[in-house]
Amino acid sequence: MHDQFPCGRRFRILNVVDDVTRECLAAIPDTSISGKRVGRELTTLIARRGKPGMIVSDHGTEFTSNAILSWANENKVEWHYIAPGKPMQNGFCESFNGRMRDELLNETLFFGLDHAKAAIGAWADDYNHERPHLSLGYATPAEYAANLTATGDRLRNPDQLRRSPVAAPAPSGVSTAGTQLATG
Repeated sequence: MHDQFPCGRRFRILNVVDDVTRECLAAIPDTSISGKRVGRELTTLIARRGKPGMIVSDHGTEFTSNAILSWANENKVEWHYIAPGKPMQNGFCESFNGRMRDELLNETLFFGLDHAKAAIGAWADDYNHERPHLSLGYATPAEYAANLTATGDRLRNPDQLRRSPVAAPAPSGVSTAGTQLATG
């Protein structure tokens, strides 16, 4: 996401959202967010929360850089890119981004990066700890995550994993590895 200060200088926000718990795991504003920075932030997040089964993102330059491709390979994290023009393949994150835009970014005049960090951090904390979600049985994302117990690679509540695939599989006869090499 992006916004700007009154002087016209732009800043970006890296949002990381958990599809199962709906938690905002990270909301990081900065004037520039490179692929290396995304990798560093994800490494910190994995140290705190554990390695995800998959990361889903759009085709932003910070997500398609060689730095991220190397990071995903080194950390053995599967990375999936949504199809161009199909934001609903990453619906939870897009919904979160829309909420942040409507409730915070469109309503707040940020006077500097420190002000943006504080306001975005406070908003994300409120989102995680104070707002019940219908889809989580009216629990907050933090409450739901605290009650969700993981056992190995399987969640005890498998209903949370029943959702449509992120994207259609590759057509029969198409090699995914070859496709990735040809496109990037």
